[in-house]
Amino acid sequence: YSENALTRSQDNGTSWDIAKLPTSDTTLYTAGWSDQTFNASINGVTFGNNTFVAVGGYGFILRSTDNGSSFDLATSPYTINYSSHGLRGVAYGNSTFVGVGDNGTIVRSTNNGSSFDNATSPTATHIRGVTFGNNTFVGVGFSGNIMRSTDNGSSFDNATSPTGNPLYGTTFGN
Repeated sequence: YSENALTRSQDNGTSWDIAKLPTSDTTLYTAGWSDQTFNASINGVTFGNNTFVAVGGYGFILRSTDNGSSFDLATSPYTINYSSHGLRGVAYGNSTFVGVGDNGTIVRSTNNGSSFDNATSPTATHIRGVTFGNNTFVGVGFSGNIMRSTDNGSSFDNATSPTGNPLYGTTFGN
């Protein structure tokens, strides 16, 4: 992905094309699209259950169920505007999508990315990355914050962090 575009490959990265983003929704036009062109950053993309979910600035959540050819706007718990709920990362696990972002924002979807609701966040600082593994969602962010959810993303609790430095990404491995 890049600002203003989602790119995709169907041949293991040999060639790429640009996915179709929503253009006709009035809400999108007033909040982040200008001249019917998306102009908010897309900060994270994940895949699960044959669905792509992309998150970005202004709290945008986009969803594709056609292998990434086109994306539609998912229902967000926030009004899409120049708000403090920009989303920075998204992960999938246990039939749940979880998005994280600015000012402790955490959202989750249990209906294949059609709509998202707020999850309980233990922080008001920016969360920059999220991952899933071993039946646990883990988010990381500013001030060395590390948080985890063992209830499928409904609520998160702080974990002990060895640093006060910003953390921007996380992943699971064996």
